[in-house]
Amino acid sequence: MLYLLPVILLSAAVHAVAAQHSRPMGPWRPSNSFELASESSKHMLDLCKKHYRETTLDHFSWVPPPDGMSTYKQRFYVCDKYWHKSAASNTEKGPIFFYVGNEADVTLYLNNTGLMWESAAEFGALLVFAEHRYYGESKPYSGSKLRNNMQYLTAEQAMADYAELIAELKSDLQAEQSPVIGFGGSYGGMLASWMRMKYPHVLDGAIAGSAPIWAFPGEDPPVDSGAFAKIVTRDATPAGGSAKACAGNLRNAWKQLKEWGSNDEGRGHIKEVMQLCPAAKLSNDDDVDALAQWAQNAFDYLAMGDYPYTSNYMLNGQGVLPAYPMRTACQPLSQQGMVGAALLEGLHQAVGTFYNFSGHLPCYNYSEGPNPEGEEDDNFWDYQACTEMVMPFSRNGEDDMFWKQPWDLKAFGKQCKEQWGVSPRPYWAQIKSVTSVLCEWLR
Repeated sequence: MLYLLPVILLSAAVHAVAAQHSRPMGPWRPSNSFELASESSKHMLDLCKKHYRETTLDHFSWVPPPDGMSTYKQRFYVCDKYWHKSAASNTEKGPIFFYVGNEADVTLYLNNTGLMWESAAEFGALLVFAEHRYYGESKPYSGSKLRNNMQYLTAEQAMADYAELIAELKSDLQAEQSPVIGFGGSYGGMLASWMRMKYPHVLDGAIAGSAPIWAFPGEDPPVDSGAFAKIVTRDATPAGGSAKACAGNLRNAWKQLKEWGSNDEGRGHIKEVMQLCPAAKLSNDDDVDALAQWAQNAFDYLAMGDYPYTSNYMLNGQGVLPAYPMRTACQPLSQQGMVGAALLEGLHQAVGTFYNFSGHLPCYNYSEGPNPEGEEDDNFWDYQACTEMVMPFSRNGEDDMFWKQPWDLKAFGKQCKEQWGVSPRPYWAQIKSVTSVLCEWLR
């Protein structure tokens, strides 16, 4: 019998993961406001001790890797301020709250997982924040060698890392009787959920926020590939607290880009109104499409980070978004019936909420992102999306504020082959996990 804990969805913010394309990046400059935002982060880091452990590189083969490297250094943090003996016993230690790291530097989660910190004092818990292999400082290889050895970047390997770490910690700390509760959001929430299913003897419970474990092909009922775009759109309507005209103006802005982008004169107007940098090439339809994808990407991230307070989370700790950033982005698009240059100027200002968070950018380069820290993370997540994390995403321009973008597995596979030399396995996540068993169990 499987001992399963249903996923608890805690986050009201959209926190979906993956994309069917390589996520475009945008321009970055240092933000003066980051110094202020980092003060509380520094305080939280001061409450923890940083550790590294020699972690098995390939848990599922006894054959040494070709280069003979069988381990890598994995970073994790241990925070014991609140850890004490449980109320039920004068000898047993309190529980262990374990953050199941996902696709970024682990300090980002240490500084933004408030539920763990808030609950630690009440439960007398030890906090552990583990970093996912290939992200942050937990990279098996360096330089170009890392990209040439991506085969060890899988959810299965990461979960095995965490299972080993938990076992070692409990032994080293003489806390064998301490229950372990996994925490995670987005992909980290998926890992926490899957770990509870695959390693029930290691993880006694899991609290997962916005963890789309049922977002894969082959699920029953079938996944709605347009769900993410619909929720992003809702954030840009009065239902999400945004200006009434915002979503409609955005839907028309893409049409304006396409119309002007069809000829040299129009593309010149786009470059001027959108304030693109001289190096930002805009000479054909493909360039215009890339610009539109870059702008669309901003609204995806603003929805995912549409918190009711200022936050540096969506900017990888390297800048600050305002409270309810989608509402801020919608202000330049709040006038009914915007057209032409005024409409694209509104789009320019709207995406600036994300890409120009510092307020100091002189121009935009749509081939770059808000900061360099997130670029590698996005690239490596793209590899995961191209292998086992194949989650269909689509938009239709009717139920959402974008334009028609059907899910095309064949085109997606071609892109993955060109970029990474791999072919997606769209049903692997559903097959490898016990999600299908959970579906039946919940019926």
